[in-house]
Amino acid sequence: MGKGKVVLAFSGGLDTSICVPLLKEHYGYDEVVTVAVDVGQPAEDIISATKKGELIADKHYTIDIKEKFVETQLFPTIKANGSYEGYPMGTALARPLIAEEIVKIAKSEGAFTVAHGCTGKGNDQLRFDFVFRMAGLEVIAPMREMNLTREWEMEYAEKHNIPVPVVKEKPYSIDENCWSRSIEGGKLEDPSFHPPDDIYGWTVSAKEAPDTPEEISIEFEKGIPVSINGRRMNGIELIEELNVIAGRNGVGRNDMVEDRILGLKAREIYEHPAATVLLKAHSDLERLVLSRQELSFKASVDEKWSELGYMGLIHEPLFAALTAFIDKTQERVNGKVDLILYKSSVTVAGRSSPDALYSDDLVSFDSTTIDQKDSEGFSAFYGFQARLSKNLRNNN
Repeated sequence: MGKGKVVLAFSGGLDTSICVPLLKEHYGYDEVVTVAVDVGQPAEDIISATKKGELIADKHYTIDIKEKFVETQLFPTIKANGSYEGYPMGTALARPLIAEEIVKIAKSEGAFTVAHGCTGKGNDQLRFDFVFRMAGLEVIAPMREMNLTREWEMEYAEKHNIPVPVVKEKPYSIDENCWSRSIEGGKLEDPSFHPPDDIYGWTVSAKEAPDTPEEISIEFEKGIPVSINGRRMNGIELIEELNVIAGRNGVGRNDMVEDRILGLKAREIYEHPAATVLLKAHSDLERLVLSRQELSFKASVDEKWSELGYMGLIHEPLFAALTAFIDKTQERVNGKVDLILYKSSVTVAGRSSPDALYSDDLVSFDSTTIDQKDSEGFSAFYGFQARLSKNLRNNN
């Protein structure tokens, strides 16, 4: 007698593809239900995952949550200037949301067990497991539990006539959503290896980028981007459009050694054109409208928010508290930022806001609105304790 039904988070890649027969042959499940969740992957990837799921699984679902992903994950990360060790998070933000959709299907299907294709060395296992276990579901992770290698997986897929999008010459693991594209595995695991240019899909190299700079303007309302060059659009449209604009100018690549949650260091390569531009513009606009104290305190809040987001701990109570603070600060983050994109760089050319804590008159060298003599008293006491301390040291 078999074990009944299991619901599998399914991308159509190597790992999740071989999970389908493994869950039956090795774990003894009678029925495998696959679920592909669209968070902005290329349309052909979603189509491929859907066809493959319908072919090799007993039942398949494809769920489109692109708009939900943008509104509940990407807009908040823009407000929080979300980055981990210097790069915009993408996969980390998508995984918990995908896991929540898997939980919904498991409950509707009456399944008590869910599965994923994550390894025991990466971060995604924790992001999925956290959400699954909060829902009270049993978790199966064949790659982790069977200690599988990608070479073994490719041979297993070949034996079972399962088409997979990798070959031994290019055994890369690629993950995409509308905010980020990550490439890892194979020779890329060597930090000294120079990656070939064909691993990149969204960005051109600086050499291939146009010789003429491209200028754009982005408008924000309450910390959320709402238009490019005066043309208003919804979140997913804006991000996809900006991915194209920034990508053709070579903006948005990261090649780095990253500290994973488990403590392992890993070489990671990312593409995130729209994210790079939007985070640059947003943080610059904040400097125009937020006070010095707000900026100082928010920097520490943003860092902790990003760390929890990277770990997938979106249901940690502190995460909600930090988000509430960040949302409050964004009430005045309204305005426009002009940027110049040129051969892999993005620079701010100018910014404006109706809520700016800035006065042309007060700061101007040609204005007498502020009587400069008024600062003499402030200057007399400025650094008083440091001066006193130095005098005491000199006298001893």
